[in-house]
Amino acid sequence: MKVLVACEESQTVTKEFRKLGVEAYSCDILPCSGGHPEWHIQGDAIAEAYSGKYDVMIAHPPCTYLAVSGARWMYNKDGTRNEERWNNQQDALEFVRKLLDAPIKHIMLENPVSVISSQIRKPDQIVHPWMFGDPFSKTTCLWLKNLKPLVPTDIVDKGEFKEGIRKDGTKYRIPKWYDEARNSKDRKGTRSKTFLGIAKAIANQIYNQL
Repeated sequence: MKVLVACEESQTVTKEFRKLGVEAYSCDILPCSGGHPEWHIQGDAIAEAYSGKYDVMIAHPPCTYLAVSGARWMYNKDGTRNEERWNNQQDALEFVRKLLDAPIKHIMLENPVSVISSQIRKPDQIVHPWMFGDPFSKTTCLWLKNLKPLVPTDIVDKGEFKEGIRKDGTKYRIPKWYDEARNSKDRKGTRSKTFLGIAKAIANQIYNQL
């Protein structure tokens, strides 16, 4: 088995596959931060996905222009469409389509609640870290190709939440860890991280399937 973990600089999933003796490689336009550059391909994930080298791909396409949480930025204050962000979203969706259409037999693509559901297809499964031993809530959608849905391994507490009131007077409730991540130095990286429990489940369950 040879595995490509596309759009992963953290190497969280890659290292879990490696623990099982699987030849897995992370791929990202950024250098890796996971400590194993020998397992990292710094370059175009699409080119690597279409190389014909891999049996399995786990893909984490950037969610900046895909997540529904950013929908309010699609329009300017005067109500006109934000053409730059709109074009970026179309490019992001095309990137996802190319990943899903890659000539790889087994594919899992991960993203938060996003326009992938309405513009491409609905996810095959939705999971949270608390289903795999980490006491946090983070809606994680999975699109699967020739893979079975993940089976929860250790259901724990859903974690703490923060409630508040927005400027427009509406109430909100979000996971406390996510609120703290919004104020961290690495805001984007912290919010998009893959929790270890899910990473272990992905590697172990796909390994046992195949």
